[in-house]
Amino acid sequence: MKKVLAVLSVALLGVVAAGAPAAAAPSAAKPNIVETAVGAGQFKTLASLLTKAGLVKTLQSGTWTVFAPTDAAFNKVPKATLTKLGNDPALLKQVLLYHVVKGNVPAAKVVKLNGKKVTTVAGQPVSIKVAGKNVFLNGSTKVVTPDVKASNGTIHVINKVLLPPGNLVQTAVGAGSFKTLASLLQSSGLDKTLQKGTWTVFAPTDAAFAKVPKATLDALAKDPGLLKSVLLYHVVKGDVTAAQVVKLNGKNVKTVSGSPVKITIKGGKVLINSSRVVTPDVLTSNGTIHVINKVLIPSA
Repeated sequence: MKKVLAVLSVALLGVVAAGAPAAAAPSAAKPNIVETAVGAGQFKTLASLLTKAGLVKTLQSGTWTVFAPTDAAFNKVPKATLTKLGNDPALLKQVLLYHVVKGNVPAAKVVKLNGKKVTTVAGQPVSIKVAGKNVFLNGSTKVVTPDVKASNGTIHVINKVLLPPGNLVQTAVGAGSFKTLASLLQSSGLDKTLQKGTWTVFAPTDAAFAKVPKATLDALAKDPGLLKSVLLYHVVKGDVTAAQVVKLNGKNVKTVSGSPVKITIKGGKVLINSSRVVTPDVLTSNGTIHVINKVLIPSA
């Protein structure tokens, strides 16, 4: 009898097992932008730099579009430029964010932006050009593989590292928020000077110039020599990045006008005299722009 029961038990178990639906295999979650880049195997340099700049967590959440340079693209960058970026995390972050656009912008949307500029998370624009079936950024950087999908956005693979184009003056004009500064540089003849050589410019926005009394602006407009002196009070010779500026806390730095400005760090904010740096490290082909919220007026 026990043997019969045992046989029946085995038979019943077999029927139940046969009739039960098979358990569905757990589906693997689609990797995020960083995981997708790492998994591809051709973005080792980019992944390393994202880690160094502290941007990995940022790009793992939120929704982004990344124009991702391959390892081969980074190999085209001069060694001196890579060394400079490696030694300056703030500047490195700025350059990497120049490859990122907020939101999900697939290729179908990119091609509709032909002839237009798209603002990156770095605050600077990249230009879009469509030629036949090819898409170019800033004229010569080609999208070689579009629409690499990730769980939180899209990667478009590019063949060159994007470095903000244009010299100091061209970058300021292209930004659109320095119309007054650009106009004054032109009227003083300093626009040509700042397109050559290497400079650091503490650049007041149009909103900053709007705070200056009209009588002061009128006086500057009537005196080219005085205007030139005031504008050069915003310029330091050489390329002084944010990482270098913070090391000058409490010190005076000589400007091209001959008069010094004082650098002060208060509560994590960088002050040039009493003007606050609102956007550091705007990279250009011949120097760096630090955007400030007040016009610098020499005490003299």
